[in-house]
Amino acid sequence: MQQNVMIASLRLPLFFIIIGMCCASCAKQISQHNTSAAVPGPRCIVYKTKADYAQLVPVMLSADKSMVVSYPDVKDIYHNGQLAYPTQLSDGYLLDNRGIGTDVAFLKITYEEYSRLTVTPHPGELLEMILDKDPLTAMYDCGSRSQYQDPVAVMLLLIRSGELIHQKRLK
Repeated sequence: MQQNVMIASLRLPLFFIIIGMCCASCAKQISQHNTSAAVPGPRCIVYKTKADYAQLVPVMLSADKSMVVSYPDVKDIYHNGQLAYPTQLSDGYLLDNRGIGTDVAFLKITYEEYSRLTVTPHPGELLEMILDKDPLTAMYDCGSRSQYQDPVAVMLLLIRSGELIHQKRLK
């Protein structure tokens, strides 16, 4: 009888220890899942254009396309020490290296020409230099770039497997 009382007195604390361990484990899994979903950093943007604009400098327009609202300084058109040309993928898709969005427009000037300018043109001048105010045929947001060890390889796989269409379509 004394042994049964002793076992019963151990069951309750043991029960709470097991429940506590399970809760801690679940909380850790939820925390790990949330951090991977909300990884900060530049977005992994894959897009297609109506024509070959890969050599041309992108700028961002207002929603009504009447003003240039974001543009690079002549010193800021580099990515990892190289001119920030988009990365050619396959089937006409490009991987953005500049930080473009759906309101992108392309200038009539190449990255190389832009990098040789001594001063950055002001927004009014840039507006006059626009070649195409509506160049996109498709654009996908594939999450944070930093979530991929090799974003180019992953984007190529998504395109070739037909899975790109399951990413967040922006246009």
